[in-house]
Amino acid sequence: MERTGVMRKRKDPSSVKLKGVGDGIRVSLDSSQPLEILQADLKLAFERLNHVAFNARVILEPGGEEDHKELIDPLAAFLKENFAVRSVTCPVRKRAGSEERLRQEDLVQGWQNRRSEALILAGRVRSGQNITARRHLVLLGDVNPGGEIVAGGDIFILGSLCGTAAAGQPDHEEAIVLALDFRPIQVQISGVIAGGLSSMSSESQAEFAHVKDGAIRIENYMETGLFRRLSWLQVR
Repeated sequence: MERTGVMRKRKDPSSVKLKGVGDGIRVSLDSSQPLEILQADLKLAFERLNHVAFNARVILEPGGEEDHKELIDPLAAFLKENFAVRSVTCPVRKRAGSEERLRQEDLVQGWQNRRSEALILAGRVRSGQNITARRHLVLLGDVNPGGEIVAGGDIFILGSLCGTAAAGQPDHEEAIVLALDFRPIQVQISGVIAGGLSSMSSESQAEFAHVKDGAIRIENYMETGLFRRLSWLQVR
């Protein structure tokens, strides 16, 4: 079962797309664009990140089989000079092989060697309070009406969500908002906003919001099995 909320979507730079990955930011590039256009769109996208970009690990993904060194090198220098990012690299290309070998490579590069940047809080977010997390936010408690929580990644509420939640800020549309009792005033994921939401049941149940086909969808977490389809553990 799912519901669709009213949505509003922002216009993003056309030649770059940002996505949170692990402890960094993956930037997909349209390598057909000239360097000046890529720099201009990167500037616009990273200015929206504000402090999130500071000391971040950036992965530039030009797509295709070529390394596009003539673009990567000047763009790396541009990001380090203007936004004080920690490092700029290209993605490690996986070679063809068995699923088990790929799984082992993912473990080596993934969660076993990563430091969590999730903000974990216990208590109640009261009316008028605003809580902001750079990456994921885990709240062991409730969000009252009038309370607001914002995260660069996912939001997990082990309690009631009765206020406002904004996940995937500013440009991570793959983020989700999950609560054991889902009754928010408004939910935002990336630039998509939905209001007037209510639980699908009169009883408290775990539900989550995500973006599908350009709109906010609300689904039952246990029935959907959102992460059961993954072949192995992955870093959010």
